[in-house]
Amino acid sequence: MVVFRNWKYNRSAHWLVPGTYLGSDSYGDWIFQPAGSLVARPGVAFFAESDAVQLLPREGDFVATFYDDTYPGDFRIYIDLATGIRVDPLLPAGWEVQVTDMDLDVIRSVTGRVYVDDEDEFAEHRVSMDYPEALAEQIQASCRALYEQVLAEAAPFDGTALTWLNKGRT
Repeated sequence: MVVFRNWKYNRSAHWLVPGTYLGSDSYGDWIFQPAGSLVARPGVAFFAESDAVQLLPREGDFVATFYDDTYPGDFRIYIDLATGIRVDPLLPAGWEVQVTDMDLDVIRSVTGRVYVDDEDEFAEHRVSMDYPEALAEQIQASCRALYEQVLAEAAPFDGTALTWLNKGRT
């Protein structure tokens, strides 16, 4: 079992998402999140409507979630910019992945449109949560680079995730 525990920069609880470890490749570790999984944050909870696969990268300030055509929403790729990514043992077996969400998201929609979401939230939290200037600049630079990679369909944003998604379904 793998549990993604997301926090905001002020340490308030954000999303909690469970999954199953699938394996790793040169991009990082892949976690399967089957339809029916409980996804929750304070004040909101729902059961995932479709399968997804999440990439915990070997390097980088992000966690990426990939969906296929069975997902009823508007996303195919959803990248959360993050910091403080840490993996801890989860008893009796598994991992707990701690992630500090830095608001900015890079998204590929079902139409293929690529965009950055939550820039307003980032600007607001940059002040209200007192993001260090160097961290804010690093996250913005990572966001720009990820946007360009997704736009260019560069690996692992090129369909690589579908192999892992199918592996999770078997």
